[in-house]
Amino acid sequence: MSESDYDRLGTDVDEVVTKASRTVELGRRGFVIAVLVFVLLVGQLLPWVGPHVGWQVLLGQGGGIPQLFAVTSTVIGVLASALTLMTRRWWLSWVCAMGGWFASVDGLLAIWSQQSSVANGATGRGPGIGMVIALVAIILLAAQWMRTAWSRT
Repeated sequence: MSESDYDRLGTDVDEVVTKASRTVELGRRGFVIAVLVFVLLVGQLLPWVGPHVGWQVLLGQGGGIPQLFAVTSTVIGVLASALTLMTRRWWLSWVCAMGGWFASVDGLLAIWSQQSSVANGATGRGPGIGMVIALVAIILLAAQWMRTAWSRT
């Protein structure tokens, strides 16, 4: 091998190492995340607030706090997760992990607002099954993304 061949080989190795350092290996966890994203999408089709389903709450019906949860769970749980699954970028796994925990808190507040809010006269209606499913899915997604983000050494 000539010296130029060694230089090309060294450059190729450096490129592979650089790419590997920026990505995460999802393995079986990637499948679990994909299933949880699907569950989150199913939750959007079920009732959240009274007669309003999740996608209607996302578009502004049903109150501000549930809408905030609908937005954060959709943006982080569905869009960011799909982007991260496609690109396998390590920094995006951190975005999904932190955003997932933020959306989880939003979800807890959304459920609480449906159980105890007297300001909008909704006391006693409670959250719909879709909101509960979405909350469980986003909590599990956040945990999976946190494990993924921490798995890279």
